[in-house]
Amino acid sequence: MRGVNLALGAAGLAAFLALGEAVPRLGLVKDDHFPPTTRIADALGREVTDGAFWTALGDTLTGWALGLAVAVGAGVAVGLVVSVVPYLREATASTIEFLRPIPSVALIPLAVLLYGTELRSVLLLVVYAAFWQVLIQVLYGVQDVDPVADETARSYGLGTWARIRHVLWPTALPYVMTGVRLAAAVALILAVTAELVIGAPGLGARIAVAQTSQAVPEMYALIVVTGVLGLLINVGARTVERRTLAWHQSVRGEVAV
Repeated sequence: MRGVNLALGAAGLAAFLALGEAVPRLGLVKDDHFPPTTRIADALGREVTDGAFWTALGDTLTGWALGLAVAVGAGVAVGLVVSVVPYLREATASTIEFLRPIPSVALIPLAVLLYGTELRSVLLLVVYAAFWQVLIQVLYGVQDVDPVADETARSYGLGTWARIRHVLWPTALPYVMTGVRLAAAVALILAVTAELVIGAPGLGARIAVAQTSQAVPEMYALIVVTGVLGLLINVGARTVERRTLAWHQSVRGEVAV
């Protein structure tokens, strides 16, 4: 079954690439705006042989990784504190619901004002966007704790940290891993967006330069790189999630199927 799925996926990708080659060749769109797949592939080959490309890729991954790490750590810590401290969740609910919907791109002027085009501007946007993904999942995970199990732990004299470790954390962990997976994708989106708009070093800035210099095949090649990068991050996050939750019924059921 897995082999069939891989074959179907490969066939779908081949058809998509063939369509990308045929559409401009047939004159349905101008190749100045959408070059054929082969020209994009040639441009991609030139990019990967350029040292500046790898530097830009490293800058993007640095902003993504640092921002994601800060967001996950802060989201888990804040989520646990808000959930455990009595009445704190009720006291912070309105503030969270006010701040969470604010688009991270709306903070770009603030980021530029504070840090210019430095890495810290990218981190500000990445952390803000990814933090909410983790925090909300932690809050949902803690809310899903079985009250009978929590009361049983209390009756056996377990303290706050012991209950967090043995009751709360195992229940919340699947939600946390979902939040991390979502945050990883969001962090990449914001990292590239910040580079594209602000001009911070990275793939986004390189895409902007290609666009302004009318290097259309190179622009599409860099967009393909960001897509592949997003795919790899998603696959990596799902792999970590499965390994971390190998004991959980959801993952065991998925493996069994």
